[in-house]
Amino acid sequence: MSRPAPSPAAPIDANARVLRLKRGEERRLLAGHLWVFSNEVDTERTPLGQFPPGTVVELRSYRDAFLAYAYLNPHALICARILSRAADQPVSAELIEQRLTVALALRERLGVARYCRWVFGESDLLPGLVLDRYGDIVVGQIATAGMEALRESIEEAVRRVANPQALIWKNDSAARDLEHLPHLVQPAFGELPGEVGIVEGALSWFYDQSANRARLRRYVARGARVLDVCSYVGAWALTALHQGAGSACCVDASPLALEYAEANARSNGMSIAPVRADAFDALKTLLAQGGQFDVVVLDPPAFIKRKKDIPQGQAAYRKLNQLALGLLADGGLLVSCSCSYHLAAEELLTAIQAAARHSARFVQVLEAAGQSPDHPLHPAIPETRYLKAFFCRATRAVG
Repeated sequence: MSRPAPSPAAPIDANARVLRLKRGEERRLLAGHLWVFSNEVDTERTPLGQFPPGTVVELRSYRDAFLAYAYLNPHALICARILSRAADQPVSAELIEQRLTVALALRERLGVARYCRWVFGESDLLPGLVLDRYGDIVVGQIATAGMEALRESIEEAVRRVANPQALIWKNDSAARDLEHLPHLVQPAFGELPGEVGIVEGALSWFYDQSANRARLRRYVARGARVLDVCSYVGAWALTALHQGAGSACCVDASPLALEYAEANARSNGMSIAPVRADAFDALKTLLAQGGQFDVVVLDPPAFIKRKKDIPQGQAAYRKLNQLALGLLADGGLLVSCSCSYHLAAEELLTAIQAAARHSARFVQVLEAAGQSPDHPLHPAIPETRYLKAFFCRATRAVG
């Protein structure tokens, strides 16, 4: 199919703020991407310094064809992000409400609307905004100055579309530093209870692994010994126990996370063995003790946050998988995950295979997976695909 042509030049409102691109820089945007980088802007005709952070602009090509409405931050490398490509649909409270309604309809179709990632930024055409729904509580994160400028419209749209008990802004991510925004955690409206319960399937956490935890169930034999590494609040371990596993050990460096893991287990009539330690240290200790498990889940935080961290991060993934394979019983299941965007799925698979060779194990990949469907991918924005997971059988036969 041919690429759609840009919209013909539309008359410019004398009061509108216009951002023009350099010659040819609209190609990636016409293919569907939502980001404009500062070096793509024709700063001679439209200097970035004239725009206050959060300004909504008409984005136009070098030849003055209308491309989109976008919000802008002159201080950021990604200086503009598209919100609407329709000339007759400018950025407004109504547009925000329509986007939230469409996003919620997807989660309703998936059957997870009350406990889900309601809005996943660019993938729901709301770049810079994340909304997680925990029953009657919504927790939001704003990462950009443009979304910060639209915050009141977002709050009112959340009320109209879902009418939750409370909306809490957890605006404390490192992404806000890039946009020169302060870190704030505060209620938009309503009151947050002391604890919030989350339901996943038959259990009472990070939503992006929900579908993968459902996949785990088919591989857990009754009585299986399970090791959940970087367990956070124990979601993988509890899923396995609910499926009939005989025991589960949760390893995490956070004492608070392990307290919640134990509490989650108790509330579901189960128990776990918590181990507070660095993941690498814990696995080495278990190896020295002759530990053996039928299922090992590796779900670490991102080892690679910037491109320059790739070599060190690749080595860390290989080492973690090698330690895990040393603890697996013959024919056991390794679930190896990475949430590092800068580590491609093929590179994680390479790390697993290198670990297998060093461990004299043969690994067979049973399933390759990604994030849950309430974290949809935008096909033109590879940055929206960050989670990788491989379900692997490991035997002592050397392949």
